[in-house]
Amino acid sequence: MAQLGEIGGVPYFELPSTSKTFSTSSEYYSALADMHLQHLSFQRNQAVKSSEDCRRKYIARQLFRGVASSKHGVGSPDTDSGPFKLWCDDFRPANILVDADHRIVGVVDWEFTYAAPAEFSYSPPWWLLLVMPEEWPAGLDDWAAKYEPRLKTFLRAIEAKERDFIDQGRLDQTQVLSTHMRRSWETGDFWLAYAARKSWAFDGIFWRTLDQRFFGDNVGGPMERLKLLPLKQVSAIEGFVERKMREKEESIADGSEMERH
Repeated sequence: MAQLGEIGGVPYFELPSTSKTFSTSSEYYSALADMHLQHLSFQRNQAVKSSEDCRRKYIARQLFRGVASSKHGVGSPDTDSGPFKLWCDDFRPANILVDADHRIVGVVDWEFTYAAPAEFSYSPPWWLLLVMPEEWPAGLDDWAAKYEPRLKTFLRAIEAKERDFIDQGRLDQTQVLSTHMRRSWETGDFWLAYAARKSWAFDGIFWRTLDQRFFGDNVGGPMERLKLLPLKQVSAIEGFVERKMREKEESIADGSEMERH
């Protein structure tokens, strides 16, 4: 939420209050889906590349909002009411301090930590490739192809350590993460949790993975999905596109004016 306000241009009064809590994962996923649309709506600069791109993003976000707010939601019914695990959105190797013998001596930068849906913790870490999927130059398919063998290596190491800890009585079988992480990757839950958390990465992941997951085969592309939206949202799309294209032109004009000075 902090980035949506600071970088995405979303007014803070449009975002959930900092004191707001959610009783279920479904409620939180629904709030995230709402924020994805707010991000697209309020970000003026570099929000869309073209009118077609704007339509794709609008349709994807409205579809996801609809699924997330539906009776069954998008999360797992097994963990909808908890447990809610401690989670740091910005956690990566750069957060970990090691000594000269490569022993971990500290973990820093916990400012984005909160109690999150279990699916977030059950997802394998994206940082096994050190580059986020949406920033991978060769695209999401190539990222996934390169990521999978690293994930297998990572899970083998995790499983070995889990077995040691179980034998020592330091870990209970119910606390094993490797099984959840493997299942998350195999079922596509990894992509669902990642797209829900990251508005800037959402669009590519939605059309690559989530569209088919929730709505089946799509031979007609994004515009084929327009018929799945409520009439009110369909009626609003062209006005939304016109506004975003006008903002795009205004931002280009502002940039040109600044360059002249």
